[in-house]
Amino acid sequence: MKYLILIQSNPRTLEVWEQMTEEQRIAFGRAHRELDAEMLRAGVHVASAGLADPSLARWVSVRDGEAIASDGPFAEVKEHLAGFYLIDCPNMQEAVAWAAKVPDAVNTEVEVRPVLDMSGGEF
Repeated sequence: MKYLILIQSNPRTLEVWEQMTEEQRIAFGRAHRELDAEMLRAGVHVASAGLADPSLARWVSVRDGEAIASDGPFAEVKEHLAGFYLIDCPNMQEAVAWAAKVPDAVNTEVEVRPVLDMSGGEF
C-alpha cells in the first residue's frame, strides 16, 4: 500500500530553521538525502521532493473548456506543504516508522496519509 508522508512549513518550523547554524542546515539537508537512500535500499521509496514557495505556484481551472492559470490571489496562510515522501510499504505501522525518520519530525509533526487505490475503476 502507498502512503504519503507530508511535511508542512509553519511558524514553528520556520523559527527552528532560522535558529539553525549553517552547519545544522547542511546536516538537515543531508539527513533528508540519507533517508531517501535508506528508503531506496529498503525498496519502499516511490518518490520524494521538496516543494517551492507557494508564491511560485499557479492555480489552474477550466472554464468553458479553456484552461486558465492564475498566480493568485493567494490566501494568507501560515502553513503550507513544503515537501513529501511517497512510500510503498505493507501497513500504516511501517509507514509511521518511516515518518519518524523524517528529519522534520524532530521539530514538528509530519503527516502520514494512505493513498487511495483508484486502479479498480470503481468509484
